[in-house]
Amino acid sequence: MLTIQQIKENPRNIIERLAVKGFDGKEVIERVINLDNERKRLQLNNDNKAAELNKLAAQIGALMKQGKKDEAQQTKEAVAAIKEDQKTIAAELSATEKEIRDLLLTVPNVPCAMVPEGKTAADNVVEKTGGPMPELPEDALPHWELARKYNLIDFDLGVKITGAGFPVYTGKGARLQRALIQFFLDEAGKAGYLEVQPPYVVNEASGYGTGQLPDKEGQMYYVNEDNLYLIPTAEVPVTNIYRDVIIPGDQLPKKNCAYSACFRREAGSYGKDVRGLNRLHQFDKVEIVRIERPEDSYAALEEMKDHVQHLLEELGLPWHILRLCGGDMSFTSAITFDFEVYSAAQKRWLEVSSVSNFETYQANRLKCRYRGEDKKTRLCHTLNGSALALPRIVAALLENNQTPEGIRVPECLQKYTGFSIID
Repeated sequence: MLTIQQIKENPRNIIERLAVKGFDGKEVIERVINLDNERKRLQLNNDNKAAELNKLAAQIGALMKQGKKDEAQQTKEAVAAIKEDQKTIAAELSATEKEIRDLLLTVPNVPCAMVPEGKTAADNVVEKTGGPMPELPEDALPHWELARKYNLIDFDLGVKITGAGFPVYTGKGARLQRALIQFFLDEAGKAGYLEVQPPYVVNEASGYGTGQLPDKEGQMYYVNEDNLYLIPTAEVPVTNIYRDVIIPGDQLPKKNCAYSACFRREAGSYGKDVRGLNRLHQFDKVEIVRIERPEDSYAALEEMKDHVQHLLEELGLPWHILRLCGGDMSFTSAITFDFEVYSAAQKRWLEVSSVSNFETYQANRLKCRYRGEDKKTRLCHTLNGSALALPRIVAALLENNQTPEGIRVPECLQKYTGFSIID
């Protein structure tokens, strides 16, 4: 969430930048500033009361030594009255601080200056394009038909076992999944990311720390009896490794990668664009997460983009990078770049990665800080990206590489699959 300092330093700019996300922040920003002024007044009043209590406590001791019991008793009564005042002030202070926090949780992150204005995905900016465009015959099959033809994925069996959006991968389809996961993890390791295996369920504090709560609880699977949430992405548990942590400055950056299953309710998703692997409730993904000094985070963002681009080039897929407009960005992001691959049989672009810089927004929630050379603590910048999400990668690989002899497997995966063609 935004810090009070950010808001009070330039409230007009905060309001203007929030408008790029389509958020009218004037009323809430003004309310936060007024409440913070009230908080300071209450805190000063409380501090003055505490100082007065210390003074009276010394007086009581002196009066007792002088045998002035009546005056000492009167002073004790004054102390009791001040303590009652302190209780009232403390309650008001606590309520004010809670109201400030509750309001700040409703305010999205401020988009950085590079974020273009716009309301929908149609306003996103194509930054870069690459990869060979496949030439397929008009009767090329979509991936859900290829999956059935080659016995790679059983969507009906997934419906039987669980429900729609939970496919069962079989035979070479399961092997392809495992190959992609291992390839992505190995490449992340080469790029200096430390692999971790996080839990697949998180507590409420973790959800708040990375901004899934209270913004996205409707999209998360909830375990009611234990008050736990199934993770929508490994970003949540991995970033929360650094919750309530002060990192020595010379230990930055922190670079982690993790494979996990991801669970998303995807409420309201329907239609032809969600067929097959296009939109699932459970899917596999490798995530990269970085914790950086603020002055280094945008260089780190470029490194992360280059890493995802490298993966797509190795897979031989046509890709482009989109710089998201304000209206298409997430609640918590300061800037996001989406990677999409071209699905030849569906004749459409499919999102396979989002790479984002959250600046201090998540770190403020997490209390993730670093200690500089001057011994002062400051908020870190957090970043994450998909490297990569598997379902639409698999969809594009199957569709773009289909031949009369079978489906060609990219060379970079063959040492993991043990086969070069699916037939």
